Amino acid sequence: MLENGIIMQYFEWELSNDGQLWNQLKKDAAHLKELGVSAVWLPPAYKGTGQEDVGYGVYDLYDLGEFDQKGTVRTKYGTKEEYLAAIEALHELDISVYADVVLNHKAGADETERFYAAEVDPNNRQEKVSDFYEIEGWTKFTFPGRKNKYSDFKWDWEHFTGTDLNKENDKEAIYLIKGINKGWSEDGFVDDEFGNFDYLMYADIDYGNSEVVEEIKKWAQWYIDETGVDGFRLDAIKHIDRRFIKDFVYAIRENDRPDFFVVGEYWKADYDTIQEYLEATEYAVDLFDVPLHFNFHTASVVGGEYDLRDLFNNSLIANAPVQAVTFVDNHDSQPGQALESFVASWFKPMAYAFILLRREGFPCLFYGDYYGINGENPVEPMTEMLDKLLYVRRNHAYGEQKDYFDDAHYVGWTRLGDEEHPFGLAAIIANQDVDGVKEMYVGEQYAGETFADYMGNFDKRVTIDENGCGKFLVRGNSVSVWVKDAVTPEEAFVEDAEESEE
Repeated sequence: MLENGIIMQYFEWELSNDGQLWNQLKKDAAHLKELGVSAVWLPPAYKGTGQEDVGYGVYDLYDLGEFDQKGTVRTKYGTKEEYLAAIEALHELDISVYADVVLNHKAGADETERFYAAEVDPNNRQEKVSDFYEIEGWTKFTFPGRKNKYSDFKWDWEHFTGTDLNKENDKEAIYLIKGINKGWSEDGFVDDEFGNFDYLMYADIDYGNSEVVEEIKKWAQWYIDETGVDGFRLDAIKHIDRRFIKDFVYAIRENDRPDFFVVGEYWKADYDTIQEYLEATEYAVDLFDVPLHFNFHTASVVGGEYDLRDLFNNSLIANAPVQAVTFVDNHDSQPGQALESFVASWFKPMAYAFILLRREGFPCLFYGDYYGINGENPVEPMTEMLDKLLYVRRNHAYGEQKDYFDDAHYVGWTRLGDEEHPFGLAAIIANQDVDGVKEMYVGEQYAGETFADYMGNFDKRVTIDENGCGKFLVRGNSVSVWVKDAVTPEEAFVEDAEESEE
C-alpha cells in the first residue's frame, strides 16, 4: 500500500447494463491517478446468471466475457478483452487492481439432478424441519459454451452443501444436502447467526470437499495469471469456512506473490466477532471496517443527539488499524439494497473527512458517492466535496496526528506534516446547528501564519499563535479543514493539475 493510498470501488449496484464500464474505466484511469487513487476495486468480472447480473449470481468463474453463455458473451460491464485493456491502462499508471471474488455459491446451473436433502429452519439452520427426501435441484454445471477451455471441471450436487429450490414442485426452502461427510461447515468456522450461517443463497459451495478446494485454488492461480490483478476482495466471507479462506490466501502468497493484497467482507458490526476471525485466520486478510460504517450511519440518522466521541467505538480503525479498510458506503449499503444502511448526505462530508484525513486505515471511495447512483433510488454525486478532501489527503494528511475528541458534538484532529510534506492540516466536525470553535495545535513552525478553510465555509482566516495553536472554526452540521493560507482552493486545483502535467 502506497503512503496515503486510497481504493476506489469502481461500481454501484444500479449501473446501466450497457457493457461500457471497462471502457469507461480505461478512459478514466488518468483522472483517478490525479485524484490520488492507488488501487481500484472492480466488480465481479465473470459470467453471472444473465447479462444484467451485477456479478454476485456467479455462473462460470472462467468466463470473463468471452463465451456465449447465459444468453450473452459480454457481462454487464463488457468483454474480457475490454476488461484486460482497462487493467493494463491502470497498471501503466501504477494503479493496483483488486478483483471482486465470489466463492460462496454458484447460480444458474445448466441441469437439475436428483439427490436427498432435508429442509431446515431458516432461523436455525441446525434444525431440520423435514426428514431427508429426494428432491430435484439445480446443481449441475457443465458450461457447454466454454467447451472445457481453461478447465474441464464439472460441478454436481456432491460439490454443494445446500440449495434453495426443489424443481419437482418449485418449493423454495433451505435444503441441506445429504451425503458422505456432508453438511454445513462446523460451528465456529462460519458465522453463528441463524444457528449456522454457512448457507446464504443459490447452490452453496462445499469447502469440505477436496475436489472443490483444489479446483478453486487452480482457478485463482489461473485468474491472477490471466488478468494480472494485484489483489482480491473476498465476498461474503462470514458464510465461508474460515479454514479454507486462510489456506486459500496462503496458497496464493506462497506462489511467488507474497504481497498479494486480500480484503474480506465480513458484514457484521460486532468487533469481537471480527477480532476472533482475524486471529483465527492469522491476519491473512484485511477486513472492511463494517462497525465504523454503522457508526457513521447511526450518527447520520440520530443527528445532534449522537456523541461524536463514539465514532471509534467497536471499530477496526481503533482496535486493528493495520487490517482496517475504511469506507463510508458501498454497493450493499446503498438505497434499495437488502443491507441498506446509507449514510445521510448531510453527514457524508464528515464521514469522508474522517476516513481520508486521519492516519489510520486504508480508505475506500465509493463510485456512487463520487459519480452518483442511478436507478429507482437515485443519489446525486458529491464530486466537488470529495475532490477537495482528496486534494487535502494527497497534499496535507501526513505526519503526527493529534486528536481533540473532548466534546460530544465538536471534535477535531490535526496532522503535523513530515519532511516531504511540510504542510499539515486541522480538521473539525460538528453535528449541532450552532457554529463551533476548537483550539488545536498544528506546530510552532506555523507561528504567525494564517490558515484558511479549504472546504470554503469561511472567508476569515485563523492566525496561529506563538505556541503553534489556532482557534479553528466550524459551521453547524458540517466539516471544515484548515490548511496554511497559501492559495485559494480554486488556485490549488489549478496548481495541482499543472504539477501533474509536468
